Amino acid sequence: MSKVNRDEILSILAKYDKNDITIATLGSHTSLHILKGAKKEGFKTAVVCEKGREVPYQRFKVADEYIIVDKFRDIVNEDVQEQLRAMNSIVIPHGSFVAYAGLDRIENDFNVPMFGNRDILRWEAERDLERQMMMESDIRMPLKFDNSEDIDRTVMVKFPGARGGKGYFVASSKEEFDTKIANMLEREWIEEDDVPKAHIEEYVSGTNFCIHYFYSVLNDEVELLGMDSRFESNIDGLVRIPAKDQLDIGLDPSYVITGNHPVVMRESLLPQVFDIGDKLVESAKKLVKPGMNGPFCLQTMCTDNLEIVTFEMSARTDGGTNTFMNGSAYSYLLFEEEMSMGQRIAREIKNAISEDKVDDLIT
Repeated sequence: MSKVNRDEILSILAKYDKNDITIATLGSHTSLHILKGAKKEGFKTAVVCEKGREVPYQRFKVADEYIIVDKFRDIVNEDVQEQLRAMNSIVIPHGSFVAYAGLDRIENDFNVPMFGNRDILRWEAERDLERQMMMESDIRMPLKFDNSEDIDRTVMVKFPGARGGKGYFVASSKEEFDTKIANMLEREWIEEDDVPKAHIEEYVSGTNFCIHYFYSVLNDEVELLGMDSRFESNIDGLVRIPAKDQLDIGLDPSYVITGNHPVVMRESLLPQVFDIGDKLVESAKKLVKPGMNGPFCLQTMCTDNLEIVTFEMSARTDGGTNTFMNGSAYSYLLFEEEMSMGQRIAREIKNAISEDKVDDLIT
């Protein structure tokens, strides 16, 4: 199976009417501000939506065109692709698009121009590649354990892909690891094939900051656009219970992300924030050209000695960008206006059209 050829994508793009571009995405995850931001920048918008899931886009009036499919994964079907190309669509990827369409089909079958670097999506999905990129960037990460027999401290266990925390758990021994794996299998939160792929890393205690960046290819600059922290179920509910009652309940904590809230970081920590963002962009240019083009996110913990430890990355717009649909403290500092991540993407595309550099943004 051959990968989508960049030259073929650029030949499709060359046939587009650049004065009539449509910004399109899958109706989930961060599509509300992607579509709203595109409309604010003067673009037509289209949403590919699973039947019955179109209501939010209709009620918030963010989409001009609707492509209704039976399942989200149908976005990669040829008839849907034809409709997108006919609208001069540039597709904006996000976590649900990756999860539902599947990396193989995005890489091999999706012949529609996409904003950013489609090749980098696999580097966030596969833990070893993700770790390689961050180690190459000299970014502080949690210690990794190669197998459960080596567990000698509290660890966090994760699995590949965009899961929103589903199936993650904490363990302190091989025995606890095995017990919780069995529990996750019983709940059907993971499958047998997932078990050998378990990523085991040191549990870092601290406060959570998910840092949202935008790398502008046109300006060759890493921008800090916002930060959020996550609501996670059922761990957030569990810690609200007195400790003695937690022991009595015997409830296994889970880390499924159910919401996000905006945060700002202590100002003296911002040099670390810019440093790790700049480093990741530079290593991405070397490892997977053309690099980390557009939005990306580093999910971090800040320890009590004020060290930022990065435990995960998103190589596309992250769900936490929903917290600044009308801008964040940081985007205001940069733009002195409301600026969502969706609008920032659309503005980059608009600027590229005016400078005749759209090819630089598309794969």
